[in-house]
Amino acid sequence: MLLIRPIESADYEALYSCAVESGHGFTSLPVDQALLERRIARAKQAFTKKDVVTPGDESYLFVMEDTESGEIAGVSGIEAAVGLTEAFWHYRLGKAVHHSEKLNIYNSLETLTLCNDYTGVSELCTLFLREPYRHSMNGRTLSRFRMLFLAQFKQRFSDWVIAEMRGVSDENGDSPFWQWLEQHFFSMDFPKADYLSGVGDKTFIAELMPRFPIYTALLSDEARAVIGKVHDNTRPALRLLEAEGLRFRGFVDIFDAGPTVEAEVCNLKSVRNSRLVPVEIVARLPEQGLKPHIVCNTQLEHFRAAQLMCQPGAETLQITAEQAQHLQLEQGDDARIVAM
Repeated sequence: MLLIRPIESADYEALYSCAVESGHGFTSLPVDQALLERRIARAKQAFTKKDVVTPGDESYLFVMEDTESGEIAGVSGIEAAVGLTEAFWHYRLGKAVHHSEKLNIYNSLETLTLCNDYTGVSELCTLFLREPYRHSMNGRTLSRFRMLFLAQFKQRFSDWVIAEMRGVSDENGDSPFWQWLEQHFFSMDFPKADYLSGVGDKTFIAELMPRFPIYTALLSDEARAVIGKVHDNTRPALRLLEAEGLRFRGFVDIFDAGPTVEAEVCNLKSVRNSRLVPVEIVARLPEQGLKPHIVCNTQLEHFRAAQLMCQPGAETLQITAEQAQHLQLEQGDDARIVAM
């Protein structure tokens, strides 16, 4: 079974490997020991914090573990509320109209304006599945289980959720959008700027970023072409989030111009369709009629989730004793499920 659980200190080496494998532009997983250790520590604190009634700076980080080999297959996370302890920056796409009735001239020009509009919303982040496990809907499971976590612990999260998608960059980590910014406003390459942001050193953004709206017509053709576009490796993750109902509303990353997608939590497909059912432990599962579902328990500190074959629409969740043990469920417990 591929079991999703809260990250532990012992998972550091696997998390570091995921950071290395994720490559350039994956801001939430920089190759930095101190930062990764802090992320694990913050997650452990979030999962053990009992008195949360409104979203704060809690950071929930999960791993997908192969229960047979003990190998970590991937990682996935949720930030309860962004921008509360440090500024959370985006560019907002807008329009500026230049019109002269006398001269009969009308120009509608696209602009990029630096903003902090997403301050306080929850964020789906740090989704990375290692290459050997990219099959059997494992990526879909590693992304969608977070919707069940949001549904189960809704008081811990904002009413709105976003996800920042990695923008276009080449095999060397160079971003066409950043190259234009670097030429006119900065003196550092994209990997360095992305790394500094990932480790939390963001003061240079406020100090050096252009404070006034930028006309996109002034950008290079290469930079303008990638605004709101995603990295090829990110397309599957974007499709999964779009299937959940997240949409691009004109906010892009300030480094690579990758799109940020958003949705109201209550309108997410898996939140709407998930349900709580009592657990029934059986000696053997039916041989026919089973369909893949995501199943999770309702615990916080000992949260567990996995993809299981279940009877669609059943009033109870029938699972074996082994499955129940992995998911830390007992007879009569409630489990939250959603069809894949």
